[in-house]
Amino acid sequence: MTLDEHAKRYPEVWRRFQPRQTLIRYAWYVGIVFVAVWSVQQLEVPWFYFLDAHVQAADLFVRMFPPDWAFFEEVLDPLIETMHIATLGTAIAFFMAFPIAFLSARNTTFNTATWLLGRFILVTSRSVNTIVWGLLFIAIFGPGPVAGICAIAARSIGFLGKLIAEAIEEADEGAIEAIEATGASRLQVLWLGVLPQVLPVIWGTTVYRWDINIRESTVLGFVGGGGIGIMLYSSINQFAWREVGIMLIAIFAVVIVGEFISAAIRQRIT
Repeated sequence: MTLDEHAKRYPEVWRRFQPRQTLIRYAWYVGIVFVAVWSVQQLEVPWFYFLDAHVQAADLFVRMFPPDWAFFEEVLDPLIETMHIATLGTAIAFFMAFPIAFLSARNTTFNTATWLLGRFILVTSRSVNTIVWGLLFIAIFGPGPVAGICAIAARSIGFLGKLIAEAIEEADEGAIEAIEATGASRLQVLWLGVLPQVLPVIWGTTVYRWDINIRESTVLGFVGGGGIGIMLYSSINQFAWREVGIMLIAIFAVVIVGEFISAAIRQRIT
C-alpha cells in the first residue's frame, strides 16, 4: 500500500487528547506556573542572600570540623533520652489509636456519630504539628521529657489511626461474613475476622511511625520538649559549632540505626 492510499484509507491521525482537552491541559499548566510565580512574589524573598549562601554554608561546615569528640560523653544521656521520648510516645499513641481506628472505619464503627467522632480525633491529631503540640504540653506540664512524650503521642495518634482504619475498611468481607454466620458476637468478629487481616499493617505502621518519631523528637528540645534538642539549641546560640557537629553526627547515627531496625522489623512482618 502506497503512502497516498494509506492516507486515503486512514485520513485521521491518532491523538491522545482532543483539541479542547489539550487546550484545557495547557491552560492548567499556565495557571500553575502563574500561581507559583505569584506566590514567590508575595513571599518577598530576599534573593541577594543567595549570592553568598554557598560561601556561608562552607564556612559553617568548616567551623564544625573537627568535631569535639570529648563532648560526646555529655551528648550520650540526652541522646538516650531522645530515643526514650520517641519510643514511649509511639507506645502511648499505639494504645490510643488502636480503638480510635476501629471507630473510624465504616465497617467496624457503631454508627455515624461514632464514625464522625473517630474521624474528628484523627483529623485533629494530624492537623497540628509536633512542635505546636510540644508548646501546648509544655504550657501544661512544663519543660521536660513528659511534654515531649505527650507531643509525640498526640501527633502519632492521627497517623496510626488513619492508616489502621483504612486497612480495616479494606479487610476481606468474605471472612467476616463467614464468622458472623456462625453466630459469633461483634467482639468475636472483630477479634477473629478483622484483626488477623490487619495485624501486619498495624505492626508495620507502628514501627514506621517510631522511625519518624526518632527524627521528630530530636527537634522537640528546641521548644523545651526534652532530649538532645535542648543541648543542640544551646550550642547553636553559643556558636559552639564543634559541639553542634558532634551532636549532628550522633543524631545522624541514631536515625540510621533506627532506619535499619525499622526496615528489618517490617521485612519480618511482611
